[in-house]
Parts: sequence; structure tokens; C-alpha cells
Amino acid sequence: MHRRHFIALLGGAIALPCAAAAQQKAMPERSAEPPRAGILIGSRNENFDALTEGLRQAGYIDGQNLLIEARFYGTSLRAVDEFASELIALKSTVIFASNPYAIRAVMKATNTIPVVGVDLEDDPVTSGWAQSLARPGGNLTGFFLDIPELGGKLIELAREAVPTASNLAVLWDTAIGATQFHATELGARAAGVTLSPLPVRRAEEISEALDSAVSQGAHALVVLSSPLIFQQRSQIVDFARQKRLPTVSLFTSFPRIGGLVAYGPNVASMHMRAANYIHRVLSGTKPNDLPIERPSRFELVINLKTAEALGLTIPPSILDLADEVIE
Repeated sequence: MHRRHFIALLGGAIALPCAAAAQQKAMPERSAEPPRAGILIGSRNENFDALTEGLRQAGYIDGQNLLIEARFYGTSLRAVDEFASELIALKSTVIFASNPYAIRAVMKATNTIPVVGVDLEDDPVTSGWAQSLARPGGNLTGFFLDIPELGGKLIELAREAVPTASNLAVLWDTAIGATQFHATELGARAAGVTLSPLPVRRAEEISEALDSAVSQGAHALVVLSSPLIFQQRSQIVDFARQKRLPTVSLFTSFPRIGGLVAYGPNVASMHMRAANYIHRVLSGTKPNDLPIERPSRFELVINLKTAEALGLTIPPSILDLADEVIE
């Protein structure tokens, strides 16, 4: 009798934990937090819109299957390092860095978190971020232009669009644009024109630099690539219009807001393609398996309305090659 009582109690003791386990198993598990994509970019502009649209097309919805942490540093370069550290502290699954300032800050802060970048000025191999374009070998991949010789092409375009131009002002960013500027100098020398350098390092210096172009008697303004200059494009184009100064730029958005001519890659398209790389990283692909790409297509954009306002006639030799003519 005592033995039967003991077995019954033992049976009950075993049954209770089993029932509890079954009950726990039946309860739904808490879903894991979605991956986190950090974005470090200068401002909320068409490039940011192209990136987020690319993510949307890849099936990502912010707050549901992806947490997007976007940081816009504006013209404050000191904020770039702070935001880079913040995105790393948030344990981002992947970080997208748009432009050299952002990439340099992120790469300085982490060598483990995958980084997808878009950069028009740096050579990723020379900079030490990648072993090669085909096999980056580290935590960085993305889309890099790094064709400083385009500066010489802008000189050619300026001479064709403004045949009488013998003095060209060149606006460039001393923090990141030395290689590009030197290539532009070579192009000016080959074309036999005088170059008036307008070096800037901060947004506050752009107004004084533009005034200098006028005081030096520049016949046209060549605008080299820089995220700082890109953010101030409206200021630059408005000034050039007021001073009747033709502008030739690598940024195709310049003629779309009133500049004269541009020749360069579609930067918004590069950002949209970067969204696909982010998707592939989130799907498990390592940056080392994603080759660094360079744009293979360049666009020539001409604003005929601006040309007319400046009293210029764009030669058919340029118009026939244009990808976009704004009338």
C-alpha cells in the first residue's frame, strides 16, 4: 500500500513537469528583432530616396522586416565620426555609407560590420579598404567611380560649350579631391587654358570661392565632385546664374537645376544598385564575395534654357551626343 502510494506520487511528479513543458511548447515564441541597416549620408536627397526605393523594391519594409537607422550629417563634418560610432553601437547588421567622408569614418570605426559604400572620389584599393576590386577581402564593398581623368573631360566640355573661354575657375574640395584636381590641371594644360583654383574645405568657404572666380575674370566654372559641393549645388547654380557664369560639372543634377552642362555617372542609380548589395549582405553574402563595381555608363546632360540665357549656342557636335537635353 505504501509502495503503491509512492508510485502514484512519483507518477504525479513526473506528469506535472511534462504538462508544463507541453504548455510552454504550445506558447508562441517571440519573434527575433529584424536586422538593422545603418545609413550614413549627407542629407535626405534624391540619392537617399533612390537607396530606400531600392530597398523597398527588394521587399524591405522599415519597422517590419528591416530597421533603418538613417543619420544625416549635413555640412557638419565633425558629426560624421559621431554618427558612424552611433550606428556601430546600435549593432547594425550592415552599414551603408554614401561618399568618402562617411566611408572613412565607418571604416575607421569597424573592420567587422559589413559596409556597402558609394564613393566618387576614392580608390578603395589605394585607400587600403580592399585588396582588389574583384575580391575586396575585407568588410567593404560597393560602387566607386575613381576616374580622376574625368576632370580633363570637363575641361574639354567647357571649351566646346564656351569656345572663347581661356580662363576656367575650378571649384574643388581639398579634403578629398587632390587627385581629381591634379588630373584637371593636366587637362587644362593640354587645352592651353588658364586655371583659377577655387579650393574649399567647408561649406562656409564656397561663397568666398565663387566671388574669387568673378574677381579673377573666369569665363566658366568647372565643378569637381565632392559631397560637400553636391550639398551646396543650389547655392552654386544660383550664383552662376546671377553672374552669368557657365557651369560644367560631373554631377548630372547641376544642369537639371539650372547649370549648363554635366558629364558623369547617374549617382542616384548607383545608390539604388547599392540597395541590392545591402539585400545580398542581409541574405548572408559576405562583402568579400561582392565585387566592387565602377559605373560603366556616363550621361551627358545639357540645359539649353540656361545656354540661351547666357547667350551661348551649344554646338551640334555636343548636342548630338547628349543623353538629356533640357529645353
